[in-house]
Formats: sequence, C-alpha cells, structure tokens
Amino acid sequence: MSKPFFRADQVGSLLRPQRLIDARAAHEAGKLSLDELRQVEDESIREVVKQQEACGFKVVVDGEYRRENWWIDFIRGLSGIEIREGQASQAFVAPKKNDCGCGHDHGKANDEADEGWKYVPKNVLTTGKLGLPNSVNATDFKYLQSTTDRVAKITLPSPTRLHFHGGREAVSREAYPDIEEFFADVVQIYRREIAALEDAGCRYIQIDDPLMTYFISDRLRAEIVASGEDPDARLRRYVELTNACIAKRKPETAIGIHVCRGNSRSGWIAEGGYQRIADTVLGGLKVDHFLLEYDDERSGDFEPLKAVPRGVKVVLGLVTTKFPRLEVAEDLVRRIDEASKYIPLEDLAISPQCGFASTVEGNIITPDDQWRKLDRIIEVSRRVWGDQ
Repeated sequence: MSKPFFRADQVGSLLRPQRLIDARAAHEAGKLSLDELRQVEDESIREVVKQQEACGFKVVVDGEYRRENWWIDFIRGLSGIEIREGQASQAFVAPKKNDCGCGHDHGKANDEADEGWKYVPKNVLTTGKLGLPNSVNATDFKYLQSTTDRVAKITLPSPTRLHFHGGREAVSREAYPDIEEFFADVVQIYRREIAALEDAGCRYIQIDDPLMTYFISDRLRAEIVASGEDPDARLRRYVELTNACIAKRKPETAIGIHVCRGNSRSGWIAEGGYQRIADTVLGGLKVDHFLLEYDDERSGDFEPLKAVPRGVKVVLGLVTTKFPRLEVAEDLVRRIDEASKYIPLEDLAISPQCGFASTVEGNIITPDDQWRKLDRIIEVSRRVWGDQ
C-alpha cells in the first residue's frame, strides 16, 4: 500500500512504567533535572518499543511517555494560549464495579472511583494571536523512529480542543474580532506541525478527537445551545476545520482520526452510537482511515459505518482499554465479520478502543492486562487477514 495502514493498530498511549511516573513526579518537585527526566523517558520508550515489536506490531508508538496527557503538551506549546480548570458539568463518568460486564470485582481502584473520583478536563482559552514557535512533536518523533525499523506513529490532539469548551467566548475578541481569522490561524498551526513531522520522516499521523462525539449527547450539546449556537452547524464547522488542517499533507502521508468518547482512569464522557454524527463526521472528514470506538454498548452498532466513503478504511476499536477482561478471540472475529457487512473486509483493521493511559495515571488495569490485550489484537488480525 502507498500509505501506511495496519491490520493491527493501536491508539497511542500505553501505561507508564512506575519508574517513569516517579521520575516525572521528582522533576515536578524540583528533585530531578529535565535532562535526567529525558533520560528516563528515552530508556522507557526504547523498552516499550521492543515490547511492541515482540508482540508483532508493524507500527509502534512511544506510549505518549513524554506527555502529561494526550493533548495538553501540544496545546501548551502554542503561543496565545492559556489553560484553565474546567467546569463540573464537563466531568467524566466514573467507572463502577463490574462495568466491564465480566462479573468480577476489580478491586480497590474501582472502589475509589465509586467514592467521588472525578476527572474534569482543563479548558483552553485563546488570549492572544495563535502561533507555533517550534514544532512540538518533530524531535520526539525522530527519537521514536531511531529506536525501531517499524513504522513510527505520532498522535496530535484535534483542533477542536482549541474551541469546543466556550466556543466564541473562549477566543479573545481583541485578538480575533473575526472568528474566522482564529480558525485560519489554527489551520496554519496544524499545517506547519504536519509539515515538520513529514520533514522528520513521519508518514503516519493520528489525530485524536473525543469532542466530536459530544454532539451525540443531548447533555453535552446543551453547552453549545446555551452559548447561542446550533450544535449541528458547529460540528460541520469542525469537520471543515479539520479537513483544512490536513489538506496539505504529502500524498504518501496517512492521516487517521480517532473518534472516541473520552478516556481517563477508565472513565468516559459521552455515550451513544455514531449514527447521529455519521453523515457529518464519518461521511465528511477527508482522512485516510478512522479509528473508531466499538468496545461496548456505549458505542452502538456498526450501521453508521455505511456513511464512510468507499475506499476510506476503518480500524475497529473492539478491545477495551478500560477494564481487565480479556476479549475472546472468536467474539472479535465475529464482530469483524459483522462490520464487514458495511465496510469491505480489506478496508478493516482492529485495535484497542482507546489508549491505555490518556492521562499519566492510566486506566484501571495492569501492565499484564495491557499486553495480553495487545497480544490478542495481533492474534485476531493474523487469523482474519494473515500476516499483513
């Protein structure tokens, strides 16, 4: 294939080893220098790349080991930005005992979640003219690629992260009296970052967007309605924005977009199938493939896949990262077969439903759980498509 596409893929973040978590905490406490932290990150990335290779993955990630969470490091690297605490109405749904449906109590972590656990994403405010002083990810990509002979993938947060919470009110009217000038600057930032990654040798870039699924939920759409906007019109604008951000990529660069429902400490934010946004998002985004969340009832059925244009590929996120239960291989094969009624089998692949650690703390599973699930993905991909 002229563009990277893998029958067994992964979303990006992996559980951080305790040594790395401790090193980050020590750095934040002023007890470890940035160079020393970087050394621990380098060593941890080399090790996790070897583990991915041993599993059989032909595409590898750095686990997002250098990041505080999946989006904040990139946004913090822009000029004209301020990051503030979010609002209680934006809190994630906490996982409960037995949410995974396996019938087992997963222990103290779930008890803690029941007793007031709450994750509220931070909000982004544009306080001045936006800019990208330097590429945020090119150096990290170069290091990752230097550790492997496999294809290295980098992830970027969606441009919707810069606007969704607050909309027009989150963007300085002094800096941007015309909101379209704001969107134009966002496009230039993403084009510059993608070009820098391509210059570094990157040919597979994944955009992560949990915010488009907010438009599935009446509760989350209410935030937009309260601001005086039409949610469907804003969603269409976000699709246009994303398409503009990726429009100048090289012909050999694959862009995949991961559209999920939120992920932190096994919690989530949105529920419901893709049907409500299928025509606009699945039918409108000019990406090479989608990575879609399909691990449980919250995700709905496969019928919305009918909206995906022919030739655009779909990576089915059938394996949950939220709970330890290991999926049965035969069940995964059956679900791939069900999806093939809407997307040709040759245009399908399999992956986890989301990352294992969108935030530093990671989901409520163990490293052994994580690697068993990744092994299972390789097993099923070989069973369905052979060693492709």
